[in-house]
Amino acid sequence: MNLAFRYIIVLSCCFATALSYAQQPKKIRIEYSGFTVKDSLKGENITTFVRSDQAQIHVVHEDIDMWCDKAIYYQDEDFIEAFSDVVVKQGDTINMTSDYVEYSGITKMAFAAGDVVLTEPQSVLTTDTLYFDRTKQEAYYRTTGKVVRDSSGTITSQVGRYYMDTSKYRFLKDVVLVNPEYTLNTNQLDFYSETGHSYMYGPSTIVGDSSKIYCERGFYDTNNDIGYFIKNSKINYNNREIIGDSLFFDRNKNFASATNNIVVTDTINNSIVKGHYAEVFRAKDSVFITKRALAITVQEADSIYIHADTLMITGKPEHRITRAFYNAKMYKSDMSGKADSIHADHKTGLSQLINLDRFSSKEAYAIKRRPILWNLGNQMTGDSIHLISNVEKEELDSLKVFNNAFLISKDTIGDGFNQIKGQRLIGLFENNELHDVDIIKNAEIIFYSRNDEDSLIGINKSKSARINMKFEDGYKIVTLFNQVDGEIYPESQFPENARKFRGFDWREEERPKSVEDLFSDEPPLELPLIKGLDAFVPEEEFFDEALFKRMDSAAEKDKDEINKAERNLPKSTQKIKAKRDADKSQKLPEPLINENKKDN
Repeated sequence: MNLAFRYIIVLSCCFATALSYAQQPKKIRIEYSGFTVKDSLKGENITTFVRSDQAQIHVVHEDIDMWCDKAIYYQDEDFIEAFSDVVVKQGDTINMTSDYVEYSGITKMAFAAGDVVLTEPQSVLTTDTLYFDRTKQEAYYRTTGKVVRDSSGTITSQVGRYYMDTSKYRFLKDVVLVNPEYTLNTNQLDFYSETGHSYMYGPSTIVGDSSKIYCERGFYDTNNDIGYFIKNSKINYNNREIIGDSLFFDRNKNFASATNNIVVTDTINNSIVKGHYAEVFRAKDSVFITKRALAITVQEADSIYIHADTLMITGKPEHRITRAFYNAKMYKSDMSGKADSIHADHKTGLSQLINLDRFSSKEAYAIKRRPILWNLGNQMTGDSIHLISNVEKEELDSLKVFNNAFLISKDTIGDGFNQIKGQRLIGLFENNELHDVDIIKNAEIIFYSRNDEDSLIGINKSKSARINMKFEDGYKIVTLFNQVDGEIYPESQFPENARKFRGFDWREEERPKSVEDLFSDEPPLELPLIKGLDAFVPEEEFFDEALFKRMDSAAEKDKDEINKAERNLPKSTQKIKAKRDADKSQKLPEPLINENKKDN
């Protein structure tokens, strides 16, 4: 073997020895102590340290520093107990104070008790007892803890876990976040202290001075006061309840929006609005809703339904106004209508069916866009229609048709149509049925007169200043007033082309006869896919098998010293090992189990 080869072998061996030595775990080091006490009864390798008047005991292990007034160091187990005014620091980010600490240099596991305060850059955690696993960089308590963060408020829970690498807290059981503006209650809260972002799992509520939010999975940005909620979520404020598959909430702007399967309930005015996209501005007392929007005024006898491309409900609770824009329709069992837009004042009971100026009266299409009402067998059209309801009695009172009023009803037996037209129409209702109609100014009539046996007497075509029609016991009684000009013609002598007034437009096929008919001319609904929030994914228990293996390894590092190791096993290790079986059998809170089984 030549010299060069021998040199390489020696150098390799030296490098391997150095590497092996470098990889050996560092032991706990007492950097400073005032007094050292040896007690033969405790054992040769057990030393007690007591502080001096100048400074506390300073203990170092890797990148952790600890100060205390008294310490007991178990050299064989590389384990230390620290007493009185204990301070533990890890780098520049973690600072912990307590009355008592146990720490193992082998398992890198610490146990703190008595007024424990853990401080990190964004928050302060206080609890009675705390476990700190430096290997996983996690802290854990199960004896009630409190976390304070300036901008977010105070969070308390029975069980908590802090993940130092991600600055994340996981709070479990009776979680309460108290902020000056609101209080949050939930079964589980994942909270990121750097961003102030929080994720709620299980039944959760956020209650403020003027709002209450409920969800079973949600996100809330505690820095900016905005939230996103799914799974059985709802928001209550200003006597309104908003329900939807997905809800967004901005506390600063008093704004909420909802997507898919939305129901907005007005508890004071007994009304409901439905749709698939909505915006609610609390400060302005307004609701904007679209995508198959439907407004329902709930009445004891017969509810009123209004549908349009867009609905807007505005005004204080005592004076709500509903506006329906573009292709608006209304339905109740004895009346229905259509218009370009509908304006309904819930306080006065006035509903206006209106055409917008964008439709010119010269266009043929404008005829079909004229507002229209159907009541039983009567069709009424005009440039605009006002429908007045008795708010207290919850029944129709009267109606007014302005300009180009046109009333059509089909003859009871034949194929003809009774028609009255004029400048204005005023109608009165009795028991929600039209019973008295006045056509005023330039009134004209084509009427099929029949006797008691319903035989046709003739067709009346006349003009007058005013025409009145009464509906009594199934009969129509027609009276003409002032400047009457006309006569009754036998059917055979009345030309077919003269039996309809100019502008005649029978629109029975457009008449909504049910709530479903309000949507009959719309394309199939395609709702947007809501990605939502990720479902809760349970993580490994804090006291997991990896931790127990580390502890078992520390206790059994030398087979010849098993009995000694068990006898001198660190107290924190003994406590944790005793909890191992209990921890394995411990169940998650019931709502979290449900959350895992059923995920929306």
